[in-house]
Amino acid sequence: MSVDLKVLSSSSYDRSSDEQLVDAVREGDSEALEYLINKYRNFVRAKARSYFLIGADREDIVQEGMIGLYKAIRDFKGDKLASFKAFAELCITRQIITAIKTATRQKHIPLNSYVSLDKPIYDEDSDRTLLDVIGGSRVSDPEELIINQEEFVGLEDKMSEILSDLERKVLMLYLDGRSYQEIAVDLDRHVKSIDNALQRVKRKLERYLELRDGGDSGC
Repeated sequence: MSVDLKVLSSSSYDRSSDEQLVDAVREGDSEALEYLINKYRNFVRAKARSYFLIGADREDIVQEGMIGLYKAIRDFKGDKLASFKAFAELCITRQIITAIKTATRQKHIPLNSYVSLDKPIYDEDSDRTLLDVIGGSRVSDPEELIINQEEFVGLEDKMSEILSDLERKVLMLYLDGRSYQEIAVDLDRHVKSIDNALQRVKRKLERYLELRDGGDSGC
C-alpha cells in the first residue's frame, strides 16, 4: 500500500504547476522541494555550460546554479506576473555570474572572468548589451572577459575575419571548456602562447566593437 501511495504522490507532483510546488515547499513538503530540484537540474546544467571559468571545475559552476535555483524557490512570490521558471532562470544566471565575478577578483588570472556577448546588461536604464558597450565603457577589471558560448555563435563569421587561425582555434577550444594546459597540449604550444593568444583575441574583439560603435554613432 505504501508503494501505491508513493506513486500517487509522485503523480500528483507531475500534475502540479511549478507555482503550486513552490507553495507546497513553503508548507514544509520536502518531497516537493526534491521534485522541483530534480525537475530543474538539467535546466541548471544547460545554463552552466554557457559559462567557463579558468581554474574552476565545471561542476563548481553547476553548483552555483543549483544555489540560484534554491534561492528562486525560497524567494519566489506568486503574486508577481513572472512565472516561476522565468524567475528561476534569472536567479540561476545571476548566481553564476556573481560567483564568476567574485572568483575573478580573488584569483587575478588573465581572461578569468566573463563578457556576456549578447545578454541585456542588468541596467534598467539601458537596453544595450555588453556586446554593444564593452568597447566603450569597459568592464571594471580590464582582464575580465566572460564569454557566453550560446551568444558567441552569431559572431563566428566576424571572428574568422579578424582573428588568426591560431587565435580562432584557441578561442573555440576555450569556449569548449578546455583549460589553458589542455589547449596547449592539443595545439602543441606552450601555455604562455595560449594565454597570449587569448589576450590578443580580447584586444581584437574590443577594437572591433569600438570601431563598430563609432560607425553607429550617426544613427
